[in-house]
Amino acid sequence: MQMMKKRILLCLLVGMTCLPVLAQFRVEVSGVGLTQLPIAVSAFRGQDSVPQKIAAIVQADLERSGQFRGVDTVGAALDEGTRPDVALWRQKGADSLVTGSVSRLADGRYDVRFRLWDVVRGQDLGGQSYAVTQADLRLSAHRIADFIYEKLTGDKGAFSTRITYVTKAAQRYQLWVADADGENAQSALASPEPIISPAWSPNGSQIAYVSFESRKPVVYTHDVATGKRRLIANFRGSNSAPAWSPDGRTLAVTLSRDGGSQLYAIDAGGGEPRRLAQNSSIDTEPVYAPDGKNIYFVSDRGGAPQIYRMPVTGGGAERVTFTGTYNISPAISPDGRWLAYISRVSGAFKLHVLELASGAVTAITDTTADESPSFAPNSRLIVYATQSQGREALMTATVDGKVKARLAGQNGDIREPGWGPFQKQ
Repeated sequence: MQMMKKRILLCLLVGMTCLPVLAQFRVEVSGVGLTQLPIAVSAFRGQDSVPQKIAAIVQADLERSGQFRGVDTVGAALDEGTRPDVALWRQKGADSLVTGSVSRLADGRYDVRFRLWDVVRGQDLGGQSYAVTQADLRLSAHRIADFIYEKLTGDKGAFSTRITYVTKAAQRYQLWVADADGENAQSALASPEPIISPAWSPNGSQIAYVSFESRKPVVYTHDVATGKRRLIANFRGSNSAPAWSPDGRTLAVTLSRDGGSQLYAIDAGGGEPRRLAQNSSIDTEPVYAPDGKNIYFVSDRGGAPQIYRMPVTGGGAERVTFTGTYNISPAISPDGRWLAYISRVSGAFKLHVLELASGAVTAITDTTADESPSFAPNSRLIVYATQSQGREALMTATVDGKVKARLAGQNGDIREPGWGPFQKQ
């Protein structure tokens, strides 16, 4: 486990080979939250004749968020036009009910409709409809989950967003882009050499990453829609750990061009980098604060890896983590409230969350080989890589650690997850 964690840092600092393997996921909720809204998601009329089970996807999304608990709907035959017997659903223990339908249109697309009911108050909370291709049926289900989540919690749902991750199989590395639940994975890049540190641009159109295809770590940006790549940093020595500024115009990177690994800022289109600090320590893994004013990063300037913060213009840094002697892989929640990171505890590497305002630290996991945390764009969930039952896998966890869901690869190892931003509807 210790070697795994060291591998992360060393990959970024020195360019050592990282690992993983293939993907195909299944979601399993493995934890229970304290307060969960009971919701019934009735099977959508007509969904048995289409490739995706819309209601099941919606329910899995909601349960994975940790905010909802599914209520049995066996035997229910409802669609968006049905006025439900709210007394019956209250007896079943539901506070809310989702009904809907899916049907084939004349042009080959699918018409997906739904309606949300507050069965406690007997109120119609609204609904929507989507005309989508077969390829977008899952996306329509995620959008339905987003609507329900926002309506019932007041927070924006992130189910229709995307994640990226890296796998390795038979000496072949692949960068994947998938739905936020890990399904519907599409290969963005395949290479015989390692790919590490993928990072989404703020608008979700590009991914920056480190490729070893030229036998050294080099930073690229990659247009997700077209696959077109741009070489950003290929200086002498190691080029690693790209992180986007909130405005998407700048990348913070770790370069060893002038000796030890140090932080630089470079234009997102490439160019001459600007060094952010001068010292003899190893500085790496930069991430921008959401307001763009500070950069968080890992440094051994105190004798062991800890997380620090300094202005984006460079200069003096202040230490942020004080619990534990080895803290790496910082990730800042988009609302600026939380810092997720990996801490070595008795030789095990565990996901922790620090509330920046209070300094309170929460240990999120009971696993021992966690890595690469990344927040959902609504700041409510964290995706991370870990080892479970001898295999590497992706997990999501709520920021309090009370609810976790597994996005498990069937045939191997998965690494380096990154959660993308909200997408335009």
